Amino acid sequence: MQQQREPSASESYFWPSVWAIGLHVLVFGMLFVSFALTPELPVAKPIVQATLYQLKSKSQATTQTNQKIAGEAKKSAARQTEVEQMEQKKVEQEAVKAAEQKKEEAAQKAEEAKKADEAKKAEQAKKADEAKKTEDAKKAADAKKAEEKQLADIAKKKAEEEAKKAAEEEAKKEAAEEAKKKIVEDAKKKAAEDAKKKSEAEEAKKKVAEDAKKKAAADAAKKKAQDAARKSVEDKKAQALADLLSDKTERQQALADEVGDETAGNFDDLIRSRASEGWAQPPSARKGMKVVLQINMLPDGTISGVSVAHSSGDAPFDSSAVAAVKNIGRLTEMQGLKPADFAPYRSFKMTFTPEDLAL
Repeated sequence: MQQQREPSASESYFWPSVWAIGLHVLVFGMLFVSFALTPELPVAKPIVQATLYQLKSKSQATTQTNQKIAGEAKKSAARQTEVEQMEQKKVEQEAVKAAEQKKEEAAQKAEEAKKADEAKKAEQAKKADEAKKTEDAKKAADAKKAEEKQLADIAKKKAEEEAKKAAEEEAKKEAAEEAKKKIVEDAKKKAAEDAKKKSEAEEAKKKVAEDAKKKAAADAAKKKAQDAARKSVEDKKAQALADLLSDKTERQQALADEVGDETAGNFDDLIRSRASEGWAQPPSARKGMKVVLQINMLPDGTISGVSVAHSSGDAPFDSSAVAAVKNIGRLTEMQGLKPADFAPYRSFKMTFTPEDLAL
């Protein structure tokens, strides 16, 4: 068998050194590419950090190579930093220059705006002055017109006052003449009215006296008739009662029938008399009128209902007759009648005329 030859010391460190150098070259290449592709940024100071990895086993050549590479990296970083600082300074200078230029432009624009504003104000002042002059001229013209109108109004008013004064004086004269005429006419009219009133008063006085006499006579006649009717009824009732108490039945019946007929006639007269007392004569009542009333009565003599059976043709007179009968209220004279004698008065008809009611 052939024995393998052990590598020498230089051969043992060759490939690790090659790999270390290649690695550093690759790192620096990537750094330069990254710097070339980095966009321009605000003021900044990039810091380049380089880390050198040493192998566990290093030779002196490798160490020197690494140191050389590190030195080159530092120089490159320094040059890059210097370039960047110069670029940053250039950017700052351009920014300052742009700011100064912008400031100058702003100042120029402000100056131009100020001049434009001053020109505008001057134009406005000019227009205002012209408007004021126009307004003053208009006011002067209006004042002149107002003054002329005032003078015209004063003249017109003076003329109207003079015309009014003349018309008032004429009217006063006419009024005085009319007043004189009216006084004479009023005096004549008053004298005629006084004479007429005096004649009417005398006529009224005579009529009142005649009416009083008629009323007194009517009242006396009514009272006399009422007293007579009442006395007659009472006498006949007493006589009838006495006859009824006698021993002769036929005589009693004949007397009762006779008394009943007379009593009926007397009660008719009594109802008319009482109705006449409470009758209020309407203005339309005239002689010759005739109204037939349907009268309902209770056994105690109370008038329970009154209605018109046949009208007289005059509603006020019909109503006055109904009211007069209702005002009777109750006929106490009928309380002692027998049922047979009262039966005709339970519901009956009675004719009234103005004469019956003391027209």
